[in-house]
Amino acid sequence: MPRRQITYSNHPNHRARAVHAQGERQFKTYDTSHIRPRKSKVPYAVGAIIAIVVLAIAAFAATSLLRGCSAEAEDIDGSQVAVAADVKVTIPDGSTASNTAKLLESSGVVPDADEFLAYAKGAGLDSRFKSGVYTFTAGMTLEQVAKTIVSGASSADTLTIPEGYTVAQIASAVEKSTSGSISADDFTKQAVASNYVSDYPFLSDAYDDSLEGFLFPKTYDLSGAKTADDVIRMMLDQYATEVASLDYSYPTSKGLSAYQVLVMASVIEKEAAPDANHPDERAQVSSVFYNRLAADMALQSDATMGYVTGGEVTPEDLQTESPYNTYLNKGLPAGPICNPSIESLKAACNPATTDYLYFFIVNEKGYSDHAFSKTLDEHNAAIAKYQEYTASKTS
Repeated sequence: MPRRQITYSNHPNHRARAVHAQGERQFKTYDTSHIRPRKSKVPYAVGAIIAIVVLAIAAFAATSLLRGCSAEAEDIDGSQVAVAADVKVTIPDGSTASNTAKLLESSGVVPDADEFLAYAKGAGLDSRFKSGVYTFTAGMTLEQVAKTIVSGASSADTLTIPEGYTVAQIASAVEKSTSGSISADDFTKQAVASNYVSDYPFLSDAYDDSLEGFLFPKTYDLSGAKTADDVIRMMLDQYATEVASLDYSYPTSKGLSAYQVLVMASVIEKEAAPDANHPDERAQVSSVFYNRLAADMALQSDATMGYVTGGEVTPEDLQTESPYNTYLNKGLPAGPICNPSIESLKAACNPATTDYLYFFIVNEKGYSDHAFSKTLDEHNAAIAKYQEYTASKTS
């Protein structure tokens, strides 16, 4: 059985101080008067005996003190009340146990971060903490707080919007998460840019009065949201926060506005494989679109027409006139085709440096990736090679 970790304190508790004092008294009052140095030819032997006795006593006192100090960590009472008042706390993704303990202390959930962390470690819970939004109620104990974080946040009051969702998909997700108290229809009717442009100036360029692209994908706490307006404002606030740190210098140098960057990011989001094996894939997809714009070529993205059809795109669809048809029309589509992730927004602001003008998606062994090419001949050859490869595997 592994030994438990001993936590040493610069401020021993009452029990530790008492044990220390007892050891010190035993050391000071130990009677060594009967040990008399005899006249002997081996006086050094007596000195050695005395030294051994003294060291033994010192070791006893030190051991007693350490036991007192270790008891301070081991005897932390998990049943002691920690939470003085109801409080809601969001534990960010990637938080360590130490960071979580400090956050709980600063939020008023626990009185002492070190004490809470010592209890969690002693109970074997510190490595199992989960991120999320938590509500801690008055009267909860250290044990209850720790076990709540281990269990994970309740999904009852949360809304998770995946990256790449459209406004219509978000509306359905809101209705489901609120058990119908905010209907998809109410959300869709409320989600128009003109309702919010006075508070969010970045909506001034929104195409067709739509909030498409601006409803940032994230997990939201809906416990305080009663209306569609409440939810929409949370998403717009999050969008403003996320894009505040973006560097628009590159797209600006290419003549793109912040809104056009959002449009570009939404196309990248839909064209990028979510489980791609290449870490810079979004930036490479972005480079293809920038290179095509620079060469005055049509983007030729099926995903932009998929936004119109709501699903698969046929050859006939690609011949249908639409402000989202990037086969018939050069340049970006009229507006965003989804609500992109921060990764796609970053890729739209900072594309890879390539000469690629073409790509197609490769699906292999449970993941998707892209094959990039510089010329149409290379592109067609890559497609033919991939089709030959897949045919050989099925034959």
